[in-house]
Amino acid sequence: MSASPKVQERVDALRELLHHHAHRYYVLDEPEIPDAEYDKLFQELQALEEAHPELRSPDSPTQRVGGGVLEGFARVRHKVPMLSIRTETDIEASGARSFDARVRRELGLGEGDPPVEYVAELKFDGLAISLRYEDGVLVQAATRGDGEIGEVVTQNIRTIGQVPLRLSARGKGTPPVPPVLEVRGEVYMRRDDFERLNEQQREKIARGAKNEKTFVNPRNAAAGAVRQLDPAIARQRPLSFFAYGWGEIVGGPAFETQYELLETMRAWGLPVSQHTRRARGAEELVAFHQSIGASRDQLPYDIDGVVYKVDSLALQKRLGFVTREPRWAVAHKYPAQEQLTTVESIDVYVGRTGKLTPVARLQPVFVGGVTVTNATLHNEDEARRKDVRVGDTVIVRRAGDVIPEVVAVVPDKRAAGAQPFTMPTHCPVCGSDAVREEGEADYRCTGGLVCGAQRKQALLHFAQRRAMDIEGLGEKLVDQLVDAGVVRTLPDLYRLGLAHLVALDRMGEKSAQNLLAGLEQSKNTTLPRFLYALGIRHVGEATARDLARHFGQLDTIMDASAERLLEVPDVGPIVAESIHTFFAQPHNREVAEQLRACGVHWEDTEPTAQAPKPLAGKTVVLTGTLPTLSRDEAKDLLEAAGAKVAGSVSKKTSYVVAGAEAGSKLDKAQELGVPVLDEDGLRRLLSGGEA
Repeated sequence: MSASPKVQERVDALRELLHHHAHRYYVLDEPEIPDAEYDKLFQELQALEEAHPELRSPDSPTQRVGGGVLEGFARVRHKVPMLSIRTETDIEASGARSFDARVRRELGLGEGDPPVEYVAELKFDGLAISLRYEDGVLVQAATRGDGEIGEVVTQNIRTIGQVPLRLSARGKGTPPVPPVLEVRGEVYMRRDDFERLNEQQREKIARGAKNEKTFVNPRNAAAGAVRQLDPAIARQRPLSFFAYGWGEIVGGPAFETQYELLETMRAWGLPVSQHTRRARGAEELVAFHQSIGASRDQLPYDIDGVVYKVDSLALQKRLGFVTREPRWAVAHKYPAQEQLTTVESIDVYVGRTGKLTPVARLQPVFVGGVTVTNATLHNEDEARRKDVRVGDTVIVRRAGDVIPEVVAVVPDKRAAGAQPFTMPTHCPVCGSDAVREEGEADYRCTGGLVCGAQRKQALLHFAQRRAMDIEGLGEKLVDQLVDAGVVRTLPDLYRLGLAHLVALDRMGEKSAQNLLAGLEQSKNTTLPRFLYALGIRHVGEATARDLARHFGQLDTIMDASAERLLEVPDVGPIVAESIHTFFAQPHNREVAEQLRACGVHWEDTEPTAQAPKPLAGKTVVLTGTLPTLSRDEAKDLLEAAGAKVAGSVSKKTSYVVAGAEAGSKLDKAQELGVPVLDEDGLRRLLSGGEA
């Protein structure tokens, strides 16, 4: 029965599509669709041609092995064609069983016959290469090309450190290298090398370099490097190589199995994956597929499946080939890590630290083993570079536990009138100003003290030991207080009562009373600690101390212009602008005022220019536990008086302040004759009197 015109039309359309995408993928190294989408189109055409053999033609993509040859490279005809292998579309364990059943059927094996032995290996996501060695010396490297004719890329391949320039027999019993040996393998790029390369590309783009771009994935980056006409450029790209097969072999020993030859190639100095295994029967293939699948995301490079090959070379010969594929091998894939979907909206997510991240809300798509509905666009620069718009068809990638991301847009499918994305100027959660500091990639919300998205982080930072030091206020309790709506801002902590706390899960009356006592005790603090506790961006403990010393009072700091803030030692333009922006937000000033109204207090000091420095030039060491001052409080007081607080005792030490359970530092001070003070002596010293 001949095919209908509708079937003929679909076959023609599929061929045109596949030719287009193969050219983009193999020749231009600029794929428009993920591999999984290409595979679907290919399998549809293959099924139609099998159902209607009269439609099959020599120029069909199903009758070819690979892509075309890029002009600019010399061409070479492969002595042994570089064939593709069949892909097993069933990604579950039954895919391995189907292959084993097919092999046994072709070999005429019954239930009582022994299991077939296989070699199981990884299916690398890179670029297939043929290396020709003559008398052990690398003389030529060529790409797959169309399977019959490839591109000569010898100079580029010679830049890869893992590719031996000369082979030799290593180890006792290793046979000599054949006079002619064609090694088939994969050039790939490690994930960490890929990330470094893209980071370098982003830096070049930021500096205004023209004709530079980031790469979509490691495979694309590796292919582009191999096919550079200038080997100097290829040398700058970090490439790696694994050998997994062979083409022409002239002379040399006779081998009986695939595994034996691979192990011998390893002994000759070629890199062969350590994950290559022998497997007996279907169940060992299943176990290999599951084991590699479980550890796939921990591999340092990308794979998209595993490959099974009949181990016996005699059985390989007996099984032979069908059209473009060997009957004795199959690629068993994992769930695709890239898929096509559409962008339904672009929202902005506010993180715990105030970072604003654009997120594409997607039409649900199954990718990387899970259904994905959201994908990060990272930041404004990345969103603009990829030019993702609502309604776009996009390639989404997910590898293991990595957050799904939009890799690229398919521009041909963009609807007319789609508007470019722009970052908001105000926080979508609290309405505070969203600012992007000079030299930063991210926008950040300035309402850290009132923003709901940052509430828990602000509370934890406020309570930490080196800030307000609120004993008993940890992450689990903060989660409960915020989730129950009991605490919304920092001052709410000081409004907590016993009834609020005992109503929480796993909070007894004793624990509640301890927390209330800790809150009460924290009210007596210092200005540097209070400033640090507010969580102002770029204001760490040292900057908080410098601000407190320079201005002496909180009100003066809150009212200071960016220019006045620059007068503080070690405060530069970015830090000054951050502090000024923080206190320019009315809600931040309101929180500070409410905290003081709740009883949080400290002793104001004179500004640096007026305050005396009784301990300027002195070095003090603290040891042991003081009666009323914590180690941090004593350090703050000493540094405010101009002293340097050191961690060890030496002849240059001016004083050692010792409390209960003082250790070896006290012994050292007594040995060197350094004056030793208790807390009362320290306070007299700080007031300018005699210790």
